Amino acid sequence: MRILLVGSGGVGTAITRIAARRPFFEHMVVADHDLPRAEAAVAALGERAGRFTPARADAGDTAAVTALLAEHRCDVLLNATDPRFVLPLFEAALGAGADYLDMAMSMSRPHPDRPYEEVGVKLGDEQFARADAWSASGRLALVGMGVEPGLADVFARYAADELFDEIEEIGVRDGGDLTVEGYAFAPSFSIWTTIEECLNPPVVYEKSRGWHTTEPFSEPEVFDFPEGIGSVECVNVEHEEVVLIPRWVDVGRVTFKYGLGQDFIDKLKTLHTLGLAGTDPVEVRSGQGTALVAPRDVVAAVLPDPAGLGDRMRGKTCAGTWVKGVNEGRPREVYLYHVVDNAWSMREYGSQAVVWQTAVNPVVALELLAGGVWKGTGVLGPEAFEPRPFLDLLVAYGSPWGLREQ
Repeated sequence: MRILLVGSGGVGTAITRIAARRPFFEHMVVADHDLPRAEAAVAALGERAGRFTPARADAGDTAAVTALLAEHRCDVLLNATDPRFVLPLFEAALGAGADYLDMAMSMSRPHPDRPYEEVGVKLGDEQFARADAWSASGRLALVGMGVEPGLADVFARYAADELFDEIEEIGVRDGGDLTVEGYAFAPSFSIWTTIEECLNPPVVYEKSRGWHTTEPFSEPEVFDFPEGIGSVECVNVEHEEVVLIPRWVDVGRVTFKYGLGQDFIDKLKTLHTLGLAGTDPVEVRSGQGTALVAPRDVVAAVLPDPAGLGDRMRGKTCAGTWVKGVNEGRPREVYLYHVVDNAWSMREYGSQAVVWQTAVNPVVALELLAGGVWKGTGVLGPEAFEPRPFLDLLVAYGSPWGLREQ
C-alpha cells in the first residue's frame, strides 16, 4: 500500500509516528501546503523516515492533488486536514482511481428558515451523494474514520452485533479532565473545527422522526467517565456519528454530547457574538495595505497550536459510546470507551492525547484495508465493517479499549 497523507498538523504528524512502527504499507507521502512543516514531520521520525517523503500540496486544488497521487503511485489518500478540504480531496482521490479515508465529513449547512428544528444539508450529505460514482469506480471512500466519528461508530456496530438484541438508544459521549498550564484558553483540538461543530445546530436522530436539529449546547447531562475522570457535564454538539450510525445500525435514537465545560461554552458564545466565528472574509487594513481575512482564521492564528500543547497538558481524554437496549429479554446499558492518558502519549509518541487518539484509528483502518480484512466499495462509514478485527488490532497497537456495564 502506498499512501498520500494530506495534512501534517497535529493529527497528521501523530499519524506518521504511529504508522512508522507498522510494516503494512510500502510508502507514505506526507503533503502539506507548508512544505517545511511536512519536512519536519518526516525528519522527526529519525531512523524510521525511510518510507516517508515530504511534499507540498494545496488541499483545495483537486487537479494538483490528483496529479500528486499519480506521481507517487498512491493507492489511498488519507485526509488529515480540516473539513473545508474534504470535498476537493474526496474528488481528487476518485479522479485518480485511489481509495479515500477521512476523519471528518463534508460540511453541513443549516436549514435556511428553521435551523434549530429541521436539518438543511447534513454532515456528509455531499459525499453520500457521490456514492454511485464511487461504487462504479470500484474504489472505497471510508468516511468518518477518526475517533469520533470513527472508533465511536465501531463501538456502535460492535454493540449491535455482539451485545444487544434490540437497541433503544445510542449516545456518543466525549469527556476528559485535561488541563493546559499557562493558558486561559487553549483548545486541545483545531479551533477551526471546534467552532464549526459546536456552534452549528446539533443533529439528533429519532427512528420515528428521522434527523432533526436542536439549539447548540442543549440537553445538558452529567455523565460519569471511567478511569478516574469522573463526572462531566455534556451537551449536544453537531457530529458525524448521528448521521452515520442509523445508516447501518437499527436504533431508536442517536445523539452526540461533548463535555465542554461552561467556561469553554461561554468563550465560544462570545466569539460568535463578536463575529469572530465567521468564515466569510472581511477587509482588514494594515501597514501593508488591505487584506481579506476570515475572522475564524484570525482566532486560529492567535491561539496556541494544539499540537504543541502536549508538554503543558495534564490528564486524560475519553471517547466512548453509551448504548441502551435489550439483551436476552433483559434491559441492558453499557459504555464502550477508549481512554488516552496524555503522559503516556507524550512519553511513547511525543503527541498530545487528543490528537494521538484521533490519529491511531485511521492507521488501524488502513492496516485492515491493506490486509484485505476490511473490504468494500462506494462511500461507507465505519459501521459498514466487522468491528471485532478493528478492536483487536487497536489492542495490538498498545491502546486497549474498555466496556463498563451501566
